[in-house]
Amino acid sequence: MARLIYSAIASLDGYIEDSGGEIGWAAPDAEVLAFVNDLERPIGTYLYGRRMYDTMAYWETEGASADDTAESREFAQIWRAAEKVVYSRALAAPSTVRTRIERDFDPRVVRQLKENSASDLSIGGAEIAGQAMAAGLVDECHLLLCPVLLGGGKRAVPDGVRVRLGLLAERSFGGGVVHLHYEVRP
Repeated sequence: MARLIYSAIASLDGYIEDSGGEIGWAAPDAEVLAFVNDLERPIGTYLYGRRMYDTMAYWETEGASADDTAESREFAQIWRAAEKVVYSRALAAPSTVRTRIERDFDPRVVRQLKENSASDLSIGGAEIAGQAMAAGLVDECHLLLCPVLLGGGKRAVPDGVRVRLGLLAERSFGGGVVHLHYEVRP
């Protein structure tokens, strides 16, 4: 069975965007992006909430130019090759290839997707990841903590989600980012 992995870049105090909705503070440097590429390479399908999809759709056209870094070009290739499922009641049509829209998050459908997938799945977006965690679908978490305190904004996991985790690995990077890899425990 494929694993469902929640990955997020967050501030040290646990926010994925600041109170104004900005995420520029989380842009990974070359060392971190190369590491992210290694994490993302085995992913066959991305499950996204609408806002995360809108953010990630950038990679449909960007990251392919000779002016881009090798790490950005590689990430763009990895992202474009994967299937994408967007959970949105309002989005009429996807703006990227290899993408389908689901109107509602149905844990049974995601469980079947995990059972039938040859590759791991990634879930992105705090709200949709929180629903998946609450349904017992998330197997692992990769958190990249940035050396910044935001004091508010959108949390990496919504209030009310409680999950036990076991630390599998940790790594620090030259720019102060720390990666924490956890398994979800029953």
